Amino acid sequence: MKQLLVIILTINCLTLFAQKDDKAATLLEEVSAKTKTYKSIKADFTYTMDNKSARIHESKTGTLLVSGEKYKINVAGQEVFCDGKTVWTYIGESNEVQINEMDTRKDAITPTNILTSYNTNYQSRIIQDSDASDPTLEAVELIPFTPGNYEKVIIIIDKKLKQIKSFKIFDKSGNVFTYKVTRFQTDVPVKNTDFTFNESDYDNVEVIDMR
Repeated sequence: MKQLLVIILTINCLTLFAQKDDKAATLLEEVSAKTKTYKSIKADFTYTMDNKSARIHESKTGTLLVSGEKYKINVAGQEVFCDGKTVWTYIGESNEVQINEMDTRKDAITPTNILTSYNTNYQSRIIQDSDASDPTLEAVELIPFTPGNYEKVIIIIDKKLKQIKSFKIFDKSGNVFTYKVTRFQTDVPVKNTDFTFNESDYDNVEVIDMR
């Protein structure tokens, strides 16, 4: 389950910048610009992890709430809170919370960065993909210039709404991680306490401060 949370945050370092494909670059820039206009975003999503050779298939659901650099993730018994400075990871199975400082580097891995940061680490292009069979959808493939943990990412975008509908992450181990947005809400009411962990809400929780 820890791996799932790591993957959710890792996808955000796959910055949306297109090389040699003007159509892909323009679309990604439009999505980013539209996203920056929202005061907050709440998204329900489904997550699957498949590895054909290992005969692995996992499926889970979750919710992401984002407001600027603040975010909260609920998925499969775990909760991640971030107030822009501190990150709390609550693990329901062991009733413990791990506390870390937020990574403030420009290339930091946070949910906000998936649509609002750019670099030249990936080559992007428009492709044909079975998940983008609807004419309102477009598929963009990202391939890293420098080999890393991931071979490529395929992002499905609603061209009219300028929103990401789903994305697939292909890693070097043959795993395919798929995230599909099932509900997307913007400018939902939020308060600062939505992004902080309140110890009094969790009976006998073990606190592990790793700062």
